[in-house]
Amino acid sequence: METRQELLHVENLGVVFTHGAMEARALRGIDLSFYEKEIHGLVGESGSGKTVTSTCVMGLLPSPPGKIVSGKIFFEGRDLLSLPEAEMRKVRGRRIAMIFQEPAKYLNPAYKIGEQITEMLILHKGLTKVQAKEKARELLGLVGLGKDGRVLDAYPHELSGGMKQRAMIAIAISCDPAFLIADEPTTALDVTLQLQILRLIKKLRDLLGMGILFISHDLGVVKEVADRVSVIYAGRIVESSVKGRLFDKPLHPYTKLLILSIPDARKRGKRLAAIPGRVPDADDTPAGCAFHPRCPLADELCAKENPQLSELETGHTVACHHAGATWNI
Repeated sequence: METRQELLHVENLGVVFTHGAMEARALRGIDLSFYEKEIHGLVGESGSGKTVTSTCVMGLLPSPPGKIVSGKIFFEGRDLLSLPEAEMRKVRGRRIAMIFQEPAKYLNPAYKIGEQITEMLILHKGLTKVQAKEKARELLGLVGLGKDGRVLDAYPHELSGGMKQRAMIAIAISCDPAFLIADEPTTALDVTLQLQILRLIKKLRDLLGMGILFISHDLGVVKEVADRVSVIYAGRIVESSVKGRLFDKPLHPYTKLLILSIPDARKRGKRLAAIPGRVPDADDTPAGCAFHPRCPLADELCAKENPQLSELETGHTVACHHAGATWNI
């Protein structure tokens, strides 16, 4: 059995956002481990803390108003949170890279796609302009945009949404990162393009051996691409396991409800399950288990005591007082 090499470890990560006297706890003690050659899906509703987690890893948390109040992020033997900004700039883009949700916002409209890739290669890899341009051509071919130079010499506004996302992926992988963060990379795309991008991400994982954090609010999309899945709710991980086990035997009521809400041809004609209410605001998280006001299994204990993340089965952790219990849908 192959031994997995841990690439990045997040330990007890806590983040607070302040506005005047108001304080909002966006992350309340996140623990996550990421491994080489593994796609780790992080899933939860909007406002649950997915993107805040990724911005902390990238060293891009806006401060103020954001502030990391606890935790460490270990990568290649160093705590990223303790690095000076000059050192973090050497990591960001080169060893850890990110695919953003809306590529049109992050591609510079004034520069050709090729120029935006070669800039990374010259800055981080020390290539000459000629070498960088040839490498950029190869990268665009790798992500399915051809090697003929058409996209290389195109401006972002000349590309479709799917082509922009592929160009963003080419930029992200240009320096051979060990760890890649994909933050909702398929959200703005139609179903056909979504599937193409998911296949591309898996192909790049296989070719380059990267560890990947794949962030999504859509558990159906995560099911297509991830090897391991962690479910986040109100700034805490509530369940984590390999994909097959999590989908076959979810232990947390929130995970079960998310799975039941996935559209499926086998459920045609049946009403999909819905989760009542919404994720609580970060400045008004309820006491006890944050999910208890929406949970079909909640009781007095859930309202008073916050359950700790525990390993109930090998490699399968859950934070719930009634883990594995069933109820009538």
